[in-house]
Order: sequence, then C-alpha cells, then structure tokens
Amino acid sequence: MTASIRVGTSTCGLAAGAEETVRALQAAAAQLDLPAEIKRTGCLGACHREPLVEISTNGTSVLYGPMGPAHARELLAGHFGLPGAERPSEEWVVSRAADRRDYPYFAPQVKVTTVNCGVIDPLSLDDYLAAGGYEGLRRALALAPEAVIAAVQQSKLRGRGGAGYPTGVKWEICRNQPDPLKYLVCNADEGDPGAFMDRTVIEGDPHRVLEGMVIAAWAIGARRGYVYVRAEYPLAVKHLEAAIAQAREAGYLGTDILGAGLDFDIIVKEGAGAFVCGEETALMHSIEGKRGAPRMRPPYPAESGLWGHPTNINNVETYASVPSIMTGGAAWFAGLGTAQSGGTKTFALTGAVRLTGLVEVPIGMTLREVIFGIGGGIREDGTFKAVQIGGPSGGCLPAALLETPVDYEPLRATGAIMGSGGMVVVDEETCMVDFTRYFLSFTQSESCGKCVPCRIGTRKMLGILTRLTRGEGRPDDLERLERVADTVRTTSLCGLGTTAPNPVLTTLKYFRDEYTAHIHERRCPAGACAALR
Repeated sequence: MTASIRVGTSTCGLAAGAEETVRALQAAAAQLDLPAEIKRTGCLGACHREPLVEISTNGTSVLYGPMGPAHARELLAGHFGLPGAERPSEEWVVSRAADRRDYPYFAPQVKVTTVNCGVIDPLSLDDYLAAGGYEGLRRALALAPEAVIAAVQQSKLRGRGGAGYPTGVKWEICRNQPDPLKYLVCNADEGDPGAFMDRTVIEGDPHRVLEGMVIAAWAIGARRGYVYVRAEYPLAVKHLEAAIAQAREAGYLGTDILGAGLDFDIIVKEGAGAFVCGEETALMHSIEGKRGAPRMRPPYPAESGLWGHPTNINNVETYASVPSIMTGGAAWFAGLGTAQSGGTKTFALTGAVRLTGLVEVPIGMTLREVIFGIGGGIREDGTFKAVQIGGPSGGCLPAALLETPVDYEPLRATGAIMGSGGMVVVDEETCMVDFTRYFLSFTQSESCGKCVPCRIGTRKMLGILTRLTRGEGRPDDLERLERVADTVRTTSLCGLGTTAPNPVLTTLKYFRDEYTAHIHERRCPAGACAALR
C-alpha cells in the first residue's frame, strides 16, 4: 500500500526550510524504493514545530517535527522499519493520533475554517472534493436565497474581521436593496503585524473561501466578487488564482453554476500593503483604482459600495465558516460558541508563549485556556505579564483578566477588541510603555492622514510615549495622553483612528504604575528602556 507523506509548505513552513525537506524526502523515498506519495499541504498551525512531516499508512498517522532535510532518509527508513534502521527519535514525534489530540497544543482546539489546512493539497480540487468540498454549495443552491440567509442568521456567525456584526443580517440588508447589480468582496488585507490567520486559510484551503463566497453570492444576488489580498502574500495569491481557475473549469464559478441559474465569478485584486485598506470603504476605493482612503458612513457598503452599488464585504474567516454551516447545520455551528456568537475563531498566538502558531478555538474559551492550555504558558519559566489582543489597535490585558472569554462583548468590556485575531503574549521583561509606543508607531505611520484627529492625534500620543521611554516625561503627560486618546477615539473618521488609542487607554488603566515610574522615578520597572537603566 502506498504511504501518504504530507509536508506543510505554507509560508511559515517554507521559512523553516520545508521545501528542502520535501526534496530530501523525495530523494530518500526513491533511493529506498518506498511506495510513498509525497504531498505539499498547508499549515497545521503548529508553527513552533515546523517543518512538519506527517506519515500515514494503513489508517495510522505519525506527525514529526521539526524535520529538516538532513534527517529525511533516517526518518523514512526508521518509520517504515527497514532492515538495520532504528526507530525515529521520540524527540521528533509530535503526535501519534490521527486527530492529533494526543498533543496538548491540538487537544482543546476545534477546527472548522482550518479543518483542511495541513491535510489536503491546496492546489488539488480533487483533494478538496474528497474532503467534502462544495457540498455546502450544493445544499445552499437547493434552498431559496432567503433560506440560506436565515440559516446564517441562526448560526450566530458574526464578522470575523473584528467588528462582530451579524453576518446574516448584513447579507439580508444587501439582498433587500432594489439595485439589481450587487458585488461581493472578500477582505483578505491582513495588515496586523504578526497576524497570519487569513494567509494560512488561503494558502492551505483556498477552495473553502471560494465556496463560502459563492454561497454568499447566491444568498444576496451578486454576480461579481473580488478577493482583496495584499501583494506581500505571493503564495496566497498563487493558490487563489489556481483555485479560481479550477473552480471555473469544474463549474463552481462562471455561468449557471451547478445548473442552478447562478452566474458568478471572482477576481483577485492585489493591494499595495496599506494598513488602512483593511477598512472596508478604503478597500473599496482601492478596488475602484482610487487612493485607499476611508469615507464617511452611512451610506454603508451594503447600501452603496463598489461603484455605488450594494456590496457585501466579509473577511476570509467569515466566508470560510459558511460551507460548514450549510453542511453541519446552523444549530451545530451556533452550539460551538456562546449565546451571542456562534462558531470558532482563529488566533495567531505569538510572543512569549512556549508554543506559537495558529490556533482555532470555540468562541467563549478563556484567554487563560488559550495561552496556558494551548500555548503551554510562558517560555523559559517566565511570568505572564499581559496579552495584547486585537492587533495593533487592540488592548493590553493583565493577568487578572485571564478568565475573560474570547468573545466580542466581554473583550470590549475590558477595553480590548476581538480584532481579526492577533494575540501577542508578553512577560515581565517587557516594558508596557515601550510596548504601547511600538503599536502607536505602527498606527501613526499607517494613518492615511485624511482626518485631523487621527493624523495629528496619533502623532501627539506617539510623541509623549517616546519621551517617556527616553526619561523625558513630564508630570502632566498622563492627563494629556488620556485627553488626546479620548479625542482620537471619539472623533476619528474610520476604525483605524477610533481604535488606535486602545493600547494607550488599556495600559494606562491596567499598568499605570509603569507610566508613573517612568515619569516620577525616571525608572523603567522592566529594565527595557535603555535611557532609564
């Protein structure tokens, strides 16, 4: 029987040397005369163990990592028990279970949008179909569009781009517009530093995103869709374009899709990397060939979007959730989450945790369960200090709030946001003032400059934070910082500006003693600010 050998070759795996591992495995399999199919897959999420190699034979699977090219021959000879070979080192073994739940990193996770990532070849439509792909579309096309919208509403799916607006309600608003020309947009402009949720899904399972978009097109009556993805994601763009071509050829895109009378096609639009283009009105301007700058709302895109026509905009993870709602049922999906929010959420877990990577958890799991249960706690026996959740515009939460559920309203109550899914953990060696300065430097540089509060306010806040880290703080700096932050939060034009002060306001609320030490004692409690050592 031919063995299946899968190697994660998403961007994270390639950065760790996965392509070299693939070539070494191919050469070793040929030399050892092993009947093995070596397949490139997406990322399983365990980025801390890349490159990952999974070998499946006779219904059993073993996941190995990190597996460099130098050990390829030794791995294959040992795994298949060739004469004279020793069994692979246990240090290489990540998991011996088909569902990988014997590895604590995977055990608490619930995979919906990433269920195929690391399992199928993202460039193979046959692999996707064998995994149940496009079955959700078939079921949706057997229903009236209104019934599809009702199912999405009952599932309690909310926008995974950060705002958390009910997806089914947004679809219904767009469908009910009298304009017969409607557009669909997938926002894959993932600009948060350290975030890689959308990239991982597109690189590992592009057809799932396309399937979700076609279902949405049927529900709202759209004929043209765009995937707006940053050009810095060349592998994601390549996989998207390949999947679109395959879907067209197989009849999942184009005219009269699956004989249901739906005409719908998708175009990939590459963005130039501006963070502000993650804001939906700026994104639409960019697609139209204009400068990527936000505009006032209302009207909202569902009423007047691309070229003045009703436009539905969701992000990658939102669309990728839809096929599972159609196959698993709205009640099942809603049951994965909380009373307010159904389903799962992916997070890019990075920073001072032992086990970094992409995790997918039921909405409602606590921060403690994610960071310590999945992430393994703080590396090198360090002490947890804070978690910054929600990207550069998110909030910084202390240990006292680790029982907070990852859900929209509970996080908002703390001053943080769900955001698109960035989760950065820091230990006691991190200065919260300098940490905040880092995020403000990003949002200030990415401000489009259109509105005064964001353009001037972010610069003012950054200036104060920079002075504090240099030991040049003034007694009234904290009052001034809070005043400017509140002005920017309440008067900015778009989401970039209204959320940019979140790191400032939350660190002032939960770590104020560090600010006062910088000002009144000319001391950095973490010992991180060079000017205050």
